[in-house]
Amino acid sequence: MKRGFAFGILLVGIAGLGCEAQQSVAIKMAETVMLTYPDSIVVKKYVTHGASEERIEETKSSRPALWDYEQGVVLKGFDRLWQQTHDKRYLAYMKKMTDIFVNPDGTIRTYDLVDYNIDDITPGRVLLSLYQETKDEKYKKAAGELREQLRWQPRTKEGGFWHKHRYPYQMWLDGLYMAEPFYAEYTKLTGNTKDFDDIANQFIWTENHTRDAKTGLLYHGWDESKKQRWANPTTGQSPEFWSRAMGWYAMALVDVLDYFPQEHPKRKELIAILKRLALALKNYQDPAGVWFQVTDKQTVKGNYAEASGTCMIVYALAKGARLGYLDESFRAAAKKGYDGILKTFIETDAQGRVHLMKTCSGAGLGGTPYRDGTFDYYIKEPLRTDDLKGIGPFIQASIEMEIIHK
Repeated sequence: MKRGFAFGILLVGIAGLGCEAQQSVAIKMAETVMLTYPDSIVVKKYVTHGASEERIEETKSSRPALWDYEQGVVLKGFDRLWQQTHDKRYLAYMKKMTDIFVNPDGTIRTYDLVDYNIDDITPGRVLLSLYQETKDEKYKKAAGELREQLRWQPRTKEGGFWHKHRYPYQMWLDGLYMAEPFYAEYTKLTGNTKDFDDIANQFIWTENHTRDAKTGLLYHGWDESKKQRWANPTTGQSPEFWSRAMGWYAMALVDVLDYFPQEHPKRKELIAILKRLALALKNYQDPAGVWFQVTDKQTVKGNYAEASGTCMIVYALAKGARLGYLDESFRAAAKKGYDGILKTFIETDAQGRVHLMKTCSGAGLGGTPYRDGTFDYYIKEPLRTDDLKGIGPFIQASIEMEIIHK
């Protein structure tokens, strides 16, 4: 599965912002990951404090290595690097990190299907890549186990996937990235084309229930039952627009379209959804090129420019423009956004390692302690440096920016 063209490793400065700089910084970010996680990818609590961006590693509160969407999104970045550079180090790293979990019989360590956690589907994309590269049946079997989860995943009355079994009747924007690109690629590889209707409907239903008619932005979540404290009692929508949530959704759209049949009647509808969301997001792009944690409240005290959402949106706009789903104005918006990423979020330490600053450590709805989805909730979530949810999209955005400048 060797696609695309080869990168050269060019030793240039980040500040130049040319194609070579984009290419180099993606590779340097991958080097940071491999040096930080040589044996297993563990979610660490790097929290940023104040203007100095001091990095503090709270090792006691680090989470053990799990089959997890954060690993899935960063390894997808490595997958893209492997495809573009053909540097076998990236393939070897993907394989090593995945083999920690995938047993010879195809079972997945730390994964439990009956949790019905949509987040657990995300690393399946790497399983599909590794199977196509190695033809090792264990990856195919493991991917089949994840596909089996989707067969039984609880759904809304309409048919939309619940985000998790413990979050009943809820669809979150995040969930579209967690499941649908894997679902679409698996469907294409197995030839079960009837599933493309289901894949398209997940996006259509989510937009129908979360889109704000005034701004065009999508609310983070929707509760069909309207019983959650965070849910609007009339619409079921959560209270605010979270940039990373829309970033997940937009990335999912442009990735799913890679596998969606050209002749499928709902392909045009997916592109129309992407166009609507891209326009809404462009309208809320800060003059510095970035997007804020709470998308539409840039000037409200406490709000801040956030790295992961910005990286995701830049990736989606750049890829959408490259493939012709979006018009040329979005190529310029992506370039402005990428320049903003390099200026606002990227730092190089004394050892020459690249770091991504100011990523929200996590945000959700409901649960314990209860997350009410308000503005105050989103802006008070801690920040991390080199958070995997930012690094994976950053590497992919960097690759897209290189491609569209060719």
